[in-house]
Amino acid sequence: MTQLSKTTSTCETQWKMLLLQVFTLIYLTSVCAAQDGTTISSLDETTPVPATTYNPPEPSLQLTSAFSEVFTSEKVVLKCSISSSSGWTFIWEKDGKRLSQNTDISFHDSELTITANSIDLSGKYACRGEEQGKGRSSKNSQPIVVRVNANNPKLTLSRSPNFDRFYPGESISFACNVDVTSAWEYQWYKDGAQITDANVNTYKIDSLKPSDKGQYHCKVQRGKGPFYESDKKSVQVDEPPIPTLSLETPWSDVFLTEVLKFNCRVPSADWTLAWYKDQKDLSKEGPSLEIPSVEQNDGGDYTCKAQLKSRGVTSGSSSPKVITVHDKPKPVLTRSPAFSPMYPRESITFTCTVDMYPGWEYELYHNGVKQQSSSSETIAVGSVTLDGRGEYRCLAKRGQLRTDYSDPVSLDVSDPPKPILKLLSPWSDVYENEVLKFSCEVSSSEWTVVWHRNQNPIANENGLELNIAAAKVSDRGEYSCKAQQKHRGVSSASSNTSTVSVYDKLPTPTLSRDLSFSPMYIGETVKLKCTVSVSSGWSYHWYKDGNNLNKSGKELSINLTLSDHGKYSCKAKRGEKTSTGPSNELQLDVREIPVPLLSPKTQWLDVFPSESVQLSCRMEGSSGWTFIWYKDSKEYHEGSVTNSEAEGILSISQASSSHRGKYRCSGKLTGRTVSSSRSSPVELTVYDKLPTPTLSRDPIFTPMFTGETVKLRCTLSVSSGWSYHWYKDGNKLSRSGKELSINLTLSDNGGYSCEAKRGEKTSTGPSNELQLDVRDGKPNVTLLQNPSDKLMHTGDRISFTCHVNVSSGWKYVWYKDSNPLKSSEDFHQIASAKTSDSGSYKCRVERQTPTTFSSESGDVELKIDERPKANIVLLTSWSEVFSTDSLTLQCDVMGSSDSWNYTWYKEGINVSQSTSSKYKVTPNNDPEQSSYTCEGIRNERPLFSVRSDSYRTKNLLLKRRILLSISGCLFFGIIAVFIGCVALRICRKPVAADDKQEETNLFLTMAQLKDRNDAPCPLVEYITDADVNPPAKEGEENGTSCSEETPLPITSPDEQAATTNGKETTENGGGMVSFLQ
Repeated sequence: MTQLSKTTSTCETQWKMLLLQVFTLIYLTSVCAAQDGTTISSLDETTPVPATTYNPPEPSLQLTSAFSEVFTSEKVVLKCSISSSSGWTFIWEKDGKRLSQNTDISFHDSELTITANSIDLSGKYACRGEEQGKGRSSKNSQPIVVRVNANNPKLTLSRSPNFDRFYPGESISFACNVDVTSAWEYQWYKDGAQITDANVNTYKIDSLKPSDKGQYHCKVQRGKGPFYESDKKSVQVDEPPIPTLSLETPWSDVFLTEVLKFNCRVPSADWTLAWYKDQKDLSKEGPSLEIPSVEQNDGGDYTCKAQLKSRGVTSGSSSPKVITVHDKPKPVLTRSPAFSPMYPRESITFTCTVDMYPGWEYELYHNGVKQQSSSSETIAVGSVTLDGRGEYRCLAKRGQLRTDYSDPVSLDVSDPPKPILKLLSPWSDVYENEVLKFSCEVSSSEWTVVWHRNQNPIANENGLELNIAAAKVSDRGEYSCKAQQKHRGVSSASSNTSTVSVYDKLPTPTLSRDLSFSPMYIGETVKLKCTVSVSSGWSYHWYKDGNNLNKSGKELSINLTLSDHGKYSCKAKRGEKTSTGPSNELQLDVREIPVPLLSPKTQWLDVFPSESVQLSCRMEGSSGWTFIWYKDSKEYHEGSVTNSEAEGILSISQASSSHRGKYRCSGKLTGRTVSSSRSSPVELTVYDKLPTPTLSRDPIFTPMFTGETVKLRCTLSVSSGWSYHWYKDGNKLSRSGKELSINLTLSDNGGYSCEAKRGEKTSTGPSNELQLDVRDGKPNVTLLQNPSDKLMHTGDRISFTCHVNVSSGWKYVWYKDSNPLKSSEDFHQIASAKTSDSGSYKCRVERQTPTTFSSESGDVELKIDERPKANIVLLTSWSEVFSTDSLTLQCDVMGSSDSWNYTWYKEGINVSQSTSSKYKVTPNNDPEQSSYTCEGIRNERPLFSVRSDSYRTKNLLLKRRILLSISGCLFFGIIAVFIGCVALRICRKPVAADDKQEETNLFLTMAQLKDRNDAPCPLVEYITDADVNPPAKEGEENGTSCSEETPLPITSPDEQAATTNGKETTENGGGMVSFLQ
């Protein structure tokens, strides 16, 4: 019994354990079966009960004050009203936040008053109503934007034109500009006094008067607000300055061909000076007026005026200068005394008289050769000589004017009857104590004889003979005799002389020349004369620059060449031993005949029909030239030719095509045989017609915007000296110059053209017209995103395009979160988006004109989220492993609640024919047991997901079948053991305790089982470690769940138990669990 009781107790324990395991298995099976079904819950459909809908009204918000844009301390009043009913109280909001009353905000009933004490009060104001006693609210009204300016408005006073000084009759405009646009009221002031009739932002004075000078400023006011005042602008109005006219030449009474010069001065260099004669415009401008050769009609009253042509201002006339023109006078020459003949050493005085006007300089000519000049009309010649006989004339000179020669006055000069000295002694050279005897023969008894020795009278000797009985050293010298008329004080020339004894000093020759011109030119002939004043019998020798010329004779005639230039002298000799010293030196300046210098006096040599041309031909080095003109190698006699001392001027008053050609000139010296070669040519070009200017612009952008700068250039392809005039829409602009630079405003819209002028008569036609399209503000810059979704995902391709609505020439600058990007085109691309690409994007366009002009787009916000990833799960349950030979895979996008379509890939190749989330793998379509991936796709963003990790199906179905078979064997084995134990207990007969053999314990305890190692585990024999623990890669690919209905990881709990408890199973004797504890 004891044994039976023990056995019974043991059997009960084992029974309990068995039942516990059976119930556990049944529970697990039920749970798995329950997951295979589809639970459909239905909701009872109910019929909705109709309800009354309350449609809240929308309040009307109105601005009852004058402005919504205000300055500090101004007020804004808003009124909120609901017209549908009454009994409302109003709630006020700013930028979506409820307002409460304070020092700046106050509301009463339906009005809100804002006192603008801070820019923080700027914002969007709205109201809504709450119906009293009903607890209902209206909608929010449409907002009204209130802007509070931080600073008071800034006034800018400008004036146009902006001259420092104005003159009566000119106009001036003032503009009062406020930097903030609003309904301003304007007041104008001059010297602090209000101008009553000016109440707009501009004030214009059409015709200035001196009383208009002063300081101007403006004030602005809005409503009853404060006044704001501009800076002051001074206006100075003066009378134009009266020019000062002066006569630069000495005389106002002038003669034909004289030069007249005037000078007109004005204090400022801005004035153009115009000249008038007898109140008629001379069509000449400049500070000076010169008449190089006075004509009869040049007489009259000369005045000048100052003009500001660009402003149309003309001064009064200067004080006049009266010019009287006379015919060229002829002087009268007389002499005193009037004896005829005159004798040498007698004094004579000539008087050259011009019977009108002072300032003359007189020149006396003897036989055509100028003798002397004098500022007095009386010319004292002094003692006459034999060389002084002949015809005398005079002329008067004043400035460049030379009168004609006077009628000739003859002067007969002859020597007094010359005594004849005869040396009665045989020798002219005597020694002491020798007899010297001379006789002096005079033809008339009126004359008395005076004896001279060495030009000194010999005292007490006045007879016709001179006897020196015994010559002494003191008697040596030159003896002569003279005849005298004492009442006229005339002495005859010395008689022939006779030199006695040895001279203590030899005579010096005197060298003279017949022509006194300097310089002289090659080809001319000059005669040099060497004179020894004492003795006779001399032979003469010539020297040049100290070198003997081997020439003899008292005179030397030279036909000049350049080699004849130098210093000449002479010597006289007598006998073998007597020789004089050198004479005085005469310098001969011999030059090549100069080549005329031909140059234009007008500014240009390419002219147009009717223009005037002047050519100047000048000779350097001397005066007295006349000029001959040539055109195309032929002597030219057309045009007006004017000659002065060293210059000839050829004038062509109206050029035509016949005047084209190459011009030359040559010079000829008056009264001399000197003619120059021809000058270098000057070519005159005469165009058939006037050119047309070409107008261009830089830059060429169309349209352009206010604040940009454009340059217009007016170009002529021919000639020079043009002045340029500009026109806008046919109206002349007060601008000049080849270029016109415009800082653009809206008023600069229009068509521009230019015209070129030269001189007084030449003007081209208008150029081509260029149209300037100027627009206010800045261009609209639009930033476009493609695709336009604000939420994008990693890997997306995104492009931005910066679009400018008008014009061209833009440079693009890109920013992300205000940091510049490297893109410089009109687009910016993100090839594969990253989360770091999230941010605020904008672009800016700019161009140089020549200042930088730019405009920015608005910001575009872009958010980049991580792209969701697909995941593959296995849908084939454990219960289906024996009823199917296929596996069903399902693709889900992790963490996404969106609806997806799916694409399946086998070994990276698209294998799906549909977009289902499930894909069935069969032995037919996957004999190789491949690796699968999937990808979610949809029509909204994100358009696709990240591909799943690869999933491999290798032997998965077979493995599940084996595991389920083993589990079934275990289950039914346990049932069989249980039934056997029950049957054995029922059928077995009880035996006595003494006779009863000890029963074998079929069920071992856990401790016994652990001690045994001879019981193999059937699972271990059937399922290898390679099947239970697949390779790491395969395990990673097959990470699915194990359940029949709900997707399970590829490593099921059973497989995990087999894997993780492999060691424990082995230790428990092959995986069997004892019912005995």
